[in-house]
Amino acid sequence: MSTDGSELRERIESWLSVQMPIIQMHGGSSAVRSVDPESGRVTVEMGGACAHCGISPRTADQVRENLTTEFDAVTEVEVQFLDDREALGVDQAESVMGVDRTQGGRGGDGKGHLPPENSF
Repeated sequence: MSTDGSELRERIESWLSVQMPIIQMHGGSSAVRSVDPESGRVTVEMGGACAHCGISPRTADQVRENLTTEFDAVTEVEVQFLDDREALGVDQAESVMGVDRTQGGRGGDGKGHLPPENSF
């Protein structure tokens, strides 16, 4: 294993995308922000829809438990939740490349599908 933790980071990133697809399916995101192979400490950042989701504490608990179980080198996991402005920068536009982040990256403006005026 590499001494800088890059191999472990890649393995954890891959595990998150394969074992926790629900995060991405619900408009959330996850990223390994830091790995300290000497102490076994890993920091995972969750953002997007995860930042305001009512069950995100349970998801964080699952990430913590599963990472320490699946990876012998991981002894402690910190999960941080960042809202979109923290993750993308304070001056980042509310809509990035046509994706309205208020709907967890799925687009839309939260009003549902309304027919155009005078369509009745």
